[in-house]
Amino acid sequence: MSRVGRIIFWWVAVFFWFMVIYYFSSQPSLKSDFQPFWDLILRKIAHMAEFFVLAYLFFNAYRSLGLKVGRSLLLAFIFSLVYAFFDEWHQDQVLGRTKSIIDVVIDGLGISVFIFLKLIQKSKN
Repeated sequence: MSRVGRIIFWWVAVFFWFMVIYYFSSQPSLKSDFQPFWDLILRKIAHMAEFFVLAYLFFNAYRSLGLKVGRSLLLAFIFSLVYAFFDEWHQDQVLGRTKSIIDVVIDGLGISVFIFLKLIQKSKN
């Protein structure tokens, strides 16, 4: 794939993932049939996973532009976290949903796990 093709691919992937997160945040309720404790745990794991993937996509999008690993990780962290705040604001606009700073922290944890794993990988190379 050409450099331009990689750039387009990764930024389209970021935009697609924005839409996935937006879609789930637009649902009035995402409760499952699990017991309330497990339902809560699974939904919080899903929050972490969504934003882990977003950080991964942002990282690769910035790398496709030729940015160094450290700068790409920093920008991936910042813009993923910005989207986490936007996501909570958006949920507050959806009937049946509310915003929660705890969810932003959980999203940030998913982002941080990606950054941490990438830093470990970088240090081993």
